[in-house]
Amino acid sequence: MPDDEGRPQAGELTAFEDDLGRLEACVRALESGDASLEESLKLYEDGMALAERCRGRIEAAEERVAQLVRGQSGLQEQPIPDVRDS
Repeated sequence: MPDDEGRPQAGELTAFEDDLGRLEACVRALESGDASLEESLKLYEDGMALAERCRGRIEAAEERVAQLVRGQSGLQEQPIPDVRDS
């Protein structure tokens, strides 16, 4: 959860980094080809859940990001354009 000034708290960043690390470990294990079919299915399911959680955290962070531009009434905050639409 962000603090009163909108900055993410340390635990929030750590949780993202932990999830990303666990996702990378799932991918490495799947790519190695050493897991049984059942283990591979579990790794895949876990990886998909982790990927979705990471995507949600990234989207939430993107919503909080804004740029300051100089307008007629001084500095104004505007959302950063979505480069994926370009």
